[in-house]
Amino acid sequence: MDAGDLRIFEAVARLGGMNRAAAELHTVQSNVTARIRDLEAELGTKLFERHSRGVALTPAGKRLLPYAAQVRDTLDEARRAVADDGTPSGPLVIGSLETTAALRLSPVLAAYARRYPSVDVTLRTGTTAELVDAVLARRLEGAFVCGPVDHPELEEEVIFREELVVLTAPGIRSLDKALDVAELKIVVLRLGCSYRQRLEDILAQRGIVGLRRLEFGTLEAIFGCVAAGLGITLLPKALIGPVWRDGRVALHEVPAREAQVETLFIRRRDSRVSSALGAFLEQARPVSRRIAAAE
Repeated sequence: MDAGDLRIFEAVARLGGMNRAAAELHTVQSNVTARIRDLEAELGTKLFERHSRGVALTPAGKRLLPYAAQVRDTLDEARRAVADDGTPSGPLVIGSLETTAALRLSPVLAAYARRYPSVDVTLRTGTTAELVDAVLARRLEGAFVCGPVDHPELEEEVIFREELVVLTAPGIRSLDKALDVAELKIVVLRLGCSYRQRLEDILAQRGIVGLRRLEFGTLEAIFGCVAAGLGITLLPKALIGPVWRDGRVALHEVPAREAQVETLFIRRRDSRVSSALGAFLEQARPVSRRIAAAE
């Protein structure tokens, strides 16, 4: 059993078929099938059950899969390390909360692109839960998420600090008034959003549970529903300046212990920091300090 065998095994397990694995690995199905059979013979056990739609892992295959994935990740990182000569270049795939991307990252990305034109940056947005999973699975080099995270496999660094506020329809004069309704609805992003969870925690502390939720995929949709009086939401104060000043929504502050939240940059502890990622963080840190000073 060698690294090549494990790479083929991992591809078949992940893709669920010999044909699909062969296409990804740029080889022929007969080669993949032969290598899997040789591996099963060497280990003395079946790794896959064959069926009409492809293959499924046996219990032994499931036990082997984490080791094969680890080998794949190590080989991929080794290739990136060899190619990285210290000059930021090539792909950089990072993640961010949609709110952080809209509020904080535009100047960072613009300055970074001007300074390092040889880096191809991909920014993927998601909830904190989605981004944590993507970093752990090595689909992202790192991500901006809402803290705290406190995961043993992740290293985290505070980059931004935000003040959260409750938003309601413009005619509502106080938070107490907004909460004093027969059937309170919250207008939120999908499950896994940290601000959604924070709002539910704030309301639970006030004895408000059993909430109805209006779930949307964009901030603009949330602003529109709140402005129409369909419910309330919780977002960073700096993000909602334009819609607040235009009178589309009303802003209500909450106690500091509930309002303060940190935006962290997370990455795997066992992954090296590429030149492209290191340069990106060096670009982001001064911006975060200037924002903190201005606020």
